[in-house]
Amino acid sequence: MPRASKPPPSHQKETRKRAAKGEDTGNSKAKKDTKETKAKKARLEVPKAKRRELVGQAYSLGTGDVGQLGLGPDVLEKSRPALVAGHTDVVDVVAGGMHSLLLSSTGQVFSFGCNDEGALGRQTSSLDGSETTPGAVELPEPVTHVSAGDSHSAALTVSGAVFVWGSFRDSSGFMGLLAAGKSEPKPVHIADGIVQIASGNDHLVLLSKDGRLLTLGDAEQGQLGRVARCFASRGGRKGLSNLLQPMPVVVSKPRGCSSAAFDHVWTGSYVTFARMRDNGALYGFGLNNYHQLGSLASTSSGDLVQFMPTLLTSCTEHRWKKVCGGQHHTMLLDEEGGVYAMGRHDYGRLGLGPDCTEQETPRKVPGLPPCVDISCGDSVSFAVTAEGRVFSWGLGDNLQLGHGDDSEDVHEPKVMTGKLISSKKALLVSGGGQHALILAIDS
Repeated sequence: MPRASKPPPSHQKETRKRAAKGEDTGNSKAKKDTKETKAKKARLEVPKAKRRELVGQAYSLGTGDVGQLGLGPDVLEKSRPALVAGHTDVVDVVAGGMHSLLLSSTGQVFSFGCNDEGALGRQTSSLDGSETTPGAVELPEPVTHVSAGDSHSAALTVSGAVFVWGSFRDSSGFMGLLAAGKSEPKPVHIADGIVQIASGNDHLVLLSKDGRLLTLGDAEQGQLGRVARCFASRGGRKGLSNLLQPMPVVVSKPRGCSSAAFDHVWTGSYVTFARMRDNGALYGFGLNNYHQLGSLASTSSGDLVQFMPTLLTSCTEHRWKKVCGGQHHTMLLDEEGGVYAMGRHDYGRLGLGPDCTEQETPRKVPGLPPCVDISCGDSVSFAVTAEGRVFSWGLGDNLQLGHGDDSEDVHEPKVMTGKLISSKKALLVSGGGQHALILAIDS
């Protein structure tokens, strides 16, 4: 005979009665705590960067001997901005070392330029000129942001997924992208839960939704922020696999902050910058041989590389809206629209005049109205004013400055001119290795 089930304890009976009457049984507190936890978690997450909404057209200038201007096989250089035809719905432009990316309002990516190591993410042939005009990159979902280095490209999709293609290089030559000695000619998925991406010459930085940095690529100049000096060259005994996969950068929580989360990430050629979410402080790591990171108390006079993240103490007087870097210099944009420069001075790249010397701390660039965007090429600098004018300065050899056939170096900001660009309002500019791209709308 089956045993009779044991009646529930009296306190369980009481709980059921109270629940039937709609009274608080204690579970409502648990539900409330769950809601509060979810709300707190949402507040702690870094907002996903949205695709730009203003739609315009792309303009290119500079040297284009491998098609990076997107103007066809017969155009090898442009001394003033020229329209990249056939694309009227562009929301972002990115200039890599010798290739270019456009992002459309529907989230489609187009590429053109050098495809030797797969940086275009699509099949091309030098015989038919397909490298010299924009072609679509096949991706599984719409893209919100793109980035480009010397020989690699990356795309961030609407779901927070990151796809990469191309390859990295170091001082010994070809590295590969995700596996030693292997480039990726088509987009490959590498991460999820990402809200921002940024490319240096040969490294890639991802910012996760919880504010962590993940890096991959060349580590020789400290630009990954997670690889010690002894493992920086090809990964040392750990091998290239330690470098060619996204891995987190460890940062201690600053005093007075609730976490060590970042809310913005930027790169220079061989450096990485990140802004702390809670206090707005700027952190950095990488090559500092010309004070690209400013004056660092933690770096000895003989140590030109910062391998691990450090607070940039010489950059604490402002809250920075954007930071970018060339080969050996850094440009910074504050939240009031002021533009600052530090690092190597040669060829006028700092915009501080012909008598300027190397700058160990950010120094304001004179002669500029309030600006909304900045960018760097290797030895050139650009700024876009709130009114939509583009200023440029630095090395003139590659015609990136947009001042006509004059290839002289420019030591102070000078407005870019030309029939096409003069009637437009520039939204942003991107400096590449030997060329530049501008996104502009009708003024």
